Amino acid sequence: RWKMGEYNNEGVVVAGGNGQGNQLNQLYDPTYLFVDKDQSIYVTDWDNYRVMKWRKDAKEGRIVAGGNGQGKNLNQLSDPAGVIVNDLGQIYVADSGNDRIMRWCEGKKEGEIVVGGNGEGMQSNQLYSPRGLSFDDEGNLYVVDRGNHRVQKFEIIL
Repeated sequence: RWKMGEYNNEGVVVAGGNGQGNQLNQLYDPTYLFVDKDQSIYVTDWDNYRVMKWRKDAKEGRIVAGGNGQGKNLNQLSDPAGVIVNDLGQIYVADSGNDRIMRWCEGKKEGEIVVGGNGEGMQSNQLYSPRGLSFDDEGNLYVVDRGNHRVQKFEIIL
């Protein structure tokens, strides 16, 4: 709910805030975030090539995707951008440097490619520097395909 009237405009650090770095209490160029129903925060940590999950009131996060250096392997990300988590707890990441969307299940060492991964390009099965992600009520995934100047919709098979 929105409150009218007086408000506090002082922010509270809920992730990072301990300088630039790669420790579990640090971020290095955080870019996008998603907040789930439990108020856990998922942050794409661009220059650490990972996605971090910070539970409410946590002092440090947990790596839930990537974190194994920059690369194309299924346990790696390259310039992670948009992040969104579905109702099943599956984490979707716009792996912009690899022109693909990855799906990670928490606790798994590797993700899987669900969109793209066919090289940079303009075909319907290709992406070029994807960024923002969103789901609709029917479970379709929308992808901001930045380099192609378009938004694509994908039916995701769980």
